[in-house]
This record gives sequence, structure tokens and C-alpha cells, in this order.
Amino acid sequence: MNDNQLLRYSRHILLPQVSYEGQDKLVHSHALVVGAGGLGSPVALYLAASGVGTLTICDFDVVDLTNLQRQIIHTTPSVGINKAVSAQQTIYEINPEVIVKTIQQKSTEDDFAALVAQADVVIDCSDNFATRYTLNRLCVKLKKPLVSGAALGFEGQITVYDMRSDTSPCYQCLFPDNGEDTDLRCATNGVFAPLVGMIGTTQAAEALKLLMGIGESLQGRLLLLDALAMEWRTIKLSKDPACIVCSA
Repeated sequence: MNDNQLLRYSRHILLPQVSYEGQDKLVHSHALVVGAGGLGSPVALYLAASGVGTLTICDFDVVDLTNLQRQIIHTTPSVGINKAVSAQQTIYEINPEVIVKTIQQKSTEDDFAALVAQADVVIDCSDNFATRYTLNRLCVKLKKPLVSGAALGFEGQITVYDMRSDTSPCYQCLFPDNGEDTDLRCATNGVFAPLVGMIGTTQAAEALKLLMGIGESLQGRLLLLDALAMEWRTIKLSKDPACIVCSA
């Protein structure tokens, strides 16, 4: 790290759990963020501010006025601009030390395979099951840690599928793919604005811990948030021995 980076990240480096070694790992890490909306906004902001060296942000959508209620990486002048590009612009204003790569078109499974292979951690901030199942399959195949979050209405959830561990469940274990399209999206349903921030920042925290190899991740645990009651619940997860994706 150069002198400017040492100063920028000094409050991280002061943490004994992080120190110079942990921050240096972040600076040389590559995170894949799929979706630059409500969840992807705080994820991308905190990963960039924390010093993750390379971010690849995928989003084919453009910023709409209705997004600004919760997608805090975008601004009013960003309306009509591709979300990945808008996110890149905001990040460079916060931390020009970070390399931000943008994927502005819909990605095929082959496209995602190449992106996942290059990343040290994958953060799923998408809003559809097809993408979630695709990312899960690829992370299982390539043994990449996957940080998965979702939020709708006043309820959110987050967990980690760390496929570097033989005991980790995968997304398919928890939500078997029955072929039905039952997506519930913020675009057509309401969502409490701070909720996506709470889930997204938790995703960012889990991703940073995974990249540095510190603390205990959410592998094997699903956190559920009821923002109306302001209650967190934890559900223990186990690997499904009959899972068609991750079982041997």
C-alpha cells in the first residue's frame, strides 16, 4: 500500500483483527457485485470505501426516479444512466484508489462463469431467482464464497454460502428450484427504504470478513430481519444430502 492508502484506511489498520495484513488483503482482492440497486448500493459503497481493490459491478438496468428512494449510490442527475456506470461514478468520487469494472448488459451463464472465476467473493444483490440459481451453481462449481441477501416490504434475509467448505449448504439446499417463476421484486412491490441498507451493509460486512479471513461468517445461519418489529432471528441451516447442486 502507498502512503495515501495507509492514511485512508488507517482506522481499519488500527483494528487488531484487521491490521496492515488484513487491509493489504482487501487492497489486493476482487469482489463481484451482481446488482446495483437497493442492496448493491450499500454493498458497493462500503466495499469501495473499505479499500477492496477491484470491484466488478453487473447491472443492465438504468436509474429511474423511483429507485432514488432506496438506491443510495445513485443521484437525481443519474436518472437514465446505466446503474453500473452510475455506481462507478459515485465510487470514484469516494475512493479513486479502487478499480471499478462495469458489466452493462444482461449476462449469460457463460458470462457469469468468467466473472465468478475472477472474483474472490461474490455478492448476490439481484432481484430474481434465475440469477440467484445461476450464481449459486457457479459458486458451487468454482468453490467461491457467495454472500446472498434479499429484502422486500419490511422483511429481509442474509446468509453466506461458502463453498470452500464441504459442510456448507448452498442456495439450492435452502430454496429448491421447482421451475416456477415466483419472483417478488421491489419494482412491483413496496420496500421500506432503510431495510435494503441494513441488509446490504450486513452483506458488505460479511464480504469484507471473508476477504480478510477474520471472524465467523454466516455460513450455516440465515439471518431474518423484521424491520417493523426491529427483530433479528437466526435459523440454522444444514447441507441437503440430496441437493442436486452441491451434494457429492
